[in-house]
Amino acid sequence: MVDWISLAVPFAYIGILVGSLATFSSLYRKRKAAKSSSLEPWFPPHLQRNIYLSLLHLEPEAGKEKPPAVPESVLKAALLRRATEDIHRLLTIRNGKQALSTLLQRGSVGDDLWQRFLRAEKEMEEELRDVVNEANAFAPTWGTTIFQSANEMAQTALVRQRVAGLQAQAKTDREWWDKKKASIQSDFMKELEEDAAKSKPAVATGDRVASDEDAVLVEGGGPASTGAVAGAKGGTKKRKGKK
Repeated sequence: MVDWISLAVPFAYIGILVGSLATFSSLYRKRKAAKSSSLEPWFPPHLQRNIYLSLLHLEPEAGKEKPPAVPESVLKAALLRRATEDIHRLLTIRNGKQALSTLLQRGSVGDDLWQRFLRAEKEMEEELRDVVNEANAFAPTWGTTIFQSANEMAQTALVRQRVAGLQAQAKTDREWWDKKKASIQSDFMKELEEDAAKSKPAVATGDRVASDEDAVLVEGGGPASTGAVAGAKGGTKKRKGKK
């Protein structure tokens, strides 16, 4: 005869064990989801997506039943701007994932930051699928090429931003060089004035020495000229005596 009580005990134990594990897993997932939802978003609010959705779901004005019609070209332009912003965010995620993973392995960053990044990556995947579906709603094949066009727009905007930065830097460098040039010219003129001021006393001293030498020569020539005059007078007297 089968002992059902002895068989029921192991099954009851297994059931209790499985139930407790399932309960723990469910509570852990709920707590993790609540913690993840309370984390700060990785990116700021998606302004381009909000603009597109606002244009797509306009509310009717007061006293009117139907909302105002938005041209299809406006909606396409808004969707393309949304895709361009998605390209920027996607590049940010791809460029930062490897570095963030390395920092997480080294313990330099916490698990909360990594969870924020993973949530942003998941939201980005859903955003890309949504954009493709919206593009295919306008044209059946536009979903395959919209991100290519958005990438070209993003690259053009990046080039314009770099050119603007270089122009601003060139203006700053030009102002710095003008100030440096004026400072160099000022220092050079001061050096010239100092050299001119030093050379003037030297010239005056040389003129004074030359005048002193002339005076000595004049004084030294006085007795010689007196003797010459006396000799001339003596010769004249001798000539008179001979006569």
